[in-house]
Amino acid sequence: MSGELRHMLRDDDVSHDEQRQILELGMRFRGNRFHHRPFGGPQAVAVIFDKPSTRTRSSFSIGVAELGGYPLVIDKSGSQLGRGEPVADTARVLTRMASGIVWRTFGQDRVEEMAANATVPVVNALTDEFHPCQVLADFLTLAQFRGGVDALSGMSIAYVGDSSNNMANSYLLAGATAGMDVRVAGPNGFLPDPSIVADARRIAETTGGSVLVTTDPEEAVSGVDCVFTDTWVSMGEEGEYEIRSKPFWDYQVNDRLMSYAKDDALFQHCLPAYRGKEVTSSVIDGPRSVVWDEAENRLHAQKALLTWLIGRQRGDDSLLV
Repeated sequence: MSGELRHMLRDDDVSHDEQRQILELGMRFRGNRFHHRPFGGPQAVAVIFDKPSTRTRSSFSIGVAELGGYPLVIDKSGSQLGRGEPVADTARVLTRMASGIVWRTFGQDRVEEMAANATVPVVNALTDEFHPCQVLADFLTLAQFRGGVDALSGMSIAYVGDSSNNMANSYLLAGATAGMDVRVAGPNGFLPDPSIVADARRIAETTGGSVLVTTDPEEAVSGVDCVFTDTWVSMGEEGEYEIRSKPFWDYQVNDRLMSYAKDDALFQHCLPAYRGKEVTSSVIDGPRSVVWDEAENRLHAQKALLTWLIGRQRGDDSLLV
C-alpha cells in the first residue's frame, strides 16, 4: 500500500492531531523500546552530522538500531557534502539506498533542499533556525510527568534567554501546535523573528493556544508549568562567551526566577548546560529539574517520529499506534 511522503523540517510540519499521535507513540516507546521495528532487515537510515553532537548522535544511532535498522552515521569530514557536493546530488544518491535521512546542519535551506530531492523521509536533527526533535522530546517529558499527552493542551510554558535562536523558534511553533500558552522572553536584539511569531500566533488561533513575546522574564515565567532555557552562546562562539553573555544575565534561571512559576513547575534544558551562567546548580540539579529524563526522551521521541514518518510513507496504519 502506498502512502504519503512526509518530512519533519520545522515544528509546524505536523498538525495538532499529528503531533499528538507522535507523542502518544513516544509514550509507547518509553514503555517498550521495541514497540515497533519498522527498519527490520536491517534497512539503513543515513544520519548526517555537519555539527558536533552527543545526544543527537547517540539517540538517533541507538534509536535506528532499536527500530531494527542500521544507522549509517556520516560526518561532514567524511562525506562529499563537506567538500561541496550539491545537496540535491547527495539526496538523489542516499534515497536510492537508505530508508530515511536525518541531518544536523547549519542553514534551514539545506534540509529543505534535501527534502525537495528525496524520496524518503527527511528529519531536521537541528539547524540554525529550528530544533523540532528536541522539542518533541521536551513535550514528551511534560507528558511523562504531567499526566500524559492529553494534559499538554492548555499547559503554560516559558522559554527564557537567547530568544533569537532555534530553540525559541521551535518552542513557539510546537507549543502553538500543541495548544499551549507559550511565552518567550529575551533582551532586545535577541527576540524571535517576527515571521516565526506570526506563524505561531496563526497556529494558536486554531488550537486554542496563545503566544507571548516579552523582554520581562518574570512576566514570562509567572504561573507557568515548565521553564526552559538554553546556553547563551552557540557552538563555535565559545571564545566570545564573556562578551556575548552580557545581555542575558537578567534571564538566568535561578531560584528567584523559578519562584514566579507554579510551585510544582518543572525545569528543562536541552543540554549541554553551563552551571552558574544560564542556569544555577540549585535549579538544574534540584528537585524541579527533569533534564535527564528529557535527554533520555530524545531516544523515544525520535523513534516515534521516524516510525510515524515511515508509517505515513508506507500507508501502514499499524505503525502509527
